[in-house]
Amino acid sequence: MPFRKRRAELGAPAGRAAEGAYTALDGRLPVSELAARLVRKAFPDHWAFLLGEIALYSFVVLLLTGVYLTLFFDPSMVESVYTGPYVPLQGERMTQAYATTLDISFEVRGGLLIRQVHHWAALVFVAAIAVHLLRIFFTGAFRRPREANWAVGVALFILALGEGFAGYSLPDDLLSGTGLRTAGTIVGSIPVVGTYLQLFVFGGQFPGNAVIPRLYALHILLLPGLLVALISVHLILVVYLKHTHWAAQGRSNKNAVGAPAFPQFSAKTTGFFFVIFGVLALMGGLAQINPVWRYGPYRADQVSIGAQPDWYVGFLEGALRLMPPWETNAAGHTVMWNVLIPALVLPGVVFLLLFLYPFFEKWVTGDRREHHVCDRPRNRPTRTGLGVAAVVFYAVLLVAGGNDIIAFSFRISVEATTWILRIALIVAPVLAFAVTKRLCLALQMRDLQRLTEGEETGQVTQAVHGDLSDGHRALAPAARYRILMRDVPQPLKLPSEGRVSRRHRLRTALSGWYYEDVVELPVTEQQRSVIVERTAPPEPATERHE
Repeated sequence: MPFRKRRAELGAPAGRAAEGAYTALDGRLPVSELAARLVRKAFPDHWAFLLGEIALYSFVVLLLTGVYLTLFFDPSMVESVYTGPYVPLQGERMTQAYATTLDISFEVRGGLLIRQVHHWAALVFVAAIAVHLLRIFFTGAFRRPREANWAVGVALFILALGEGFAGYSLPDDLLSGTGLRTAGTIVGSIPVVGTYLQLFVFGGQFPGNAVIPRLYALHILLLPGLLVALISVHLILVVYLKHTHWAAQGRSNKNAVGAPAFPQFSAKTTGFFFVIFGVLALMGGLAQINPVWRYGPYRADQVSIGAQPDWYVGFLEGALRLMPPWETNAAGHTVMWNVLIPALVLPGVVFLLLFLYPFFEKWVTGDRREHHVCDRPRNRPTRTGLGVAAVVFYAVLLVAGGNDIIAFSFRISVEATTWILRIALIVAPVLAFAVTKRLCLALQMRDLQRLTEGEETGQVTQAVHGDLSDGHRALAPAARYRILMRDVPQPLKLPSEGRVSRRHRLRTALSGWYYEDVVELPVTEQQRSVIVERTAPPEPATERHE
């Protein structure tokens, strides 16, 4: 009892000080208002929305493990003779970057575990962003008012690729050095200024003596700072704009349904963070990754056999391998199309299309309303087909990055493998688009069948004259609502009179290509009015309340 009284006496001044500080701060900043809005914020509980949390918490693990590794890593490219505990490399000349990587792996307590957790977290971070972007694309969550947040997400993905490549290159082993050699060739392929840029980046002729320290500065300072800034902007926009949700009873474009931030969501997301941390720790402890001691130090006259970059830059390697050896010599300069197009032009075009796609779809549909209800991918067959075609295009390039290993494994020539993959790069996305679109329409037909005939009960009845029939029951109201609650734009039509510009004709043709293929569902006038009311955007003057 005396101890409780003493504790209360000591805690009273601290409580008064905290209350006074909060009152002073609240008098100058809208702290109470922001806290109340955040506590009332509704968060979704569908599993698809956890992808963004996986990316966020993987990034937190990256920061924590990266700080630990920074204490022991030396990015210097000064060479010395290795005398550490790893016997096969004793007496080898190597840079301090590689030597300290070996020290972290074999001499620092827990160093190898932290290194591997860091590497696995990097892979999961990039993968989660990629899958999260795909979820947003296929469900139409990039539409107004979230175009800016889509652009932020694409920018985050680009920065994550750069951050991953910088970290991958830091150990200066034979595998990462081969990647740096490729990066140097890409920089040198830029017409006119490429050679000068290469000298600047590497601090002289490749491999130079400055690239590792510069990549280290990018990896621990500039790129993480930009990532933190963009993640903060992304989260602020998510809170301000509300989350999207799937069509269900009680959900519309005018509300946000979910668990409140406190205490339900905060408790669940905290537990989810520790689950991700635990899984990454298990992967780091049980699944070996990037054993740099097996590759040896980088030497400019050697190339690692079967060199494969991490998956997120594997498509660049594949593009370089599939590109024909085209070059042009003009005015004393050599333009290396075989490097410039696959390594710079192709990624530039791809990411530009990603940035612009929300505005392109808005232009095709003419739809400028706000959307807060997710599309079912089957209800937008053209968009879904384009997304699957893009994934297949990327997959072919990723496979092409290992064309030598494929040729060796299947006992066929590398040239034959390359030509097969070149053809697949053109044909496979087209086939994927066609098949995906037909599957989406088939799923719409299945929805129509379920609406008209109901769900099968699994019971078979036989009439007195011998005919067999399947038993059906009426579709549940929730399933019927989910099927009917869709917002598919009507194709634009050309005006019947007056002169029509080519731009308007193109827009109309694209709109028809996007939205003419749709399976009409049987709805009554009452149901149609409900659909129109639930898919209508919020009033412009209506405030957003979480």
